[in-house]
Amino acid sequence: MADEEKEPMKENETKGGGELSQEDIDKLMSGGADAPEDNEAKDSGQDQLAEDWARALEAGEEIEEGKPLGRSTAKAQFEELQESRPSGHPAELDFILDIPLEVTVEMGRTKMLINDLLQLGQGSVIELNRLAGEPLDILVNHKLVARGEVVVVGEKFGIRLTDIVSPMERVKRLR
Repeated sequence: MADEEKEPMKENETKGGGELSQEDIDKLMSGGADAPEDNEAKDSGQDQLAEDWARALEAGEEIEEGKPLGRSTAKAQFEELQESRPSGHPAELDFILDIPLEVTVEMGRTKMLINDLLQLGQGSVIELNRLAGEPLDILVNHKLVARGEVVVVGEKFGIRLTDIVSPMERVKRLR
């Protein structure tokens, strides 16, 4: 080990990294290869690639950059798109037409304490957050879709739609 003694460190060099030695610079300049075996592996890979290209040229194959040699590739086949405009509603959506939805008309809301709720009896009045004459909310599966006003048809109440909520407004309310 006496023959392989390392040079003593210079004053401006540190173990943690300081300046690079000439040996480190030479390694970096040569691509970082430490052993001749690394260079031989690189050369054999380059040689193999060159041989593949030479064989492909001799065989008359089309050579394009980025495509593998010696392999044929098939062109993708796509069916032509056809425009279809169904009249009425599409047959694919027929199955959803029988799904029941919960439709609710909301006159207004309020908050109250449990004590106040227990005090309610027949004839009690609950104050809501809406003014008289203000449109009522129409909810489908608890989502606002329209507003309207109360009408009486025969002996039953109904609601006349006065405003349909835009799709953009419905999406904003989902958040």
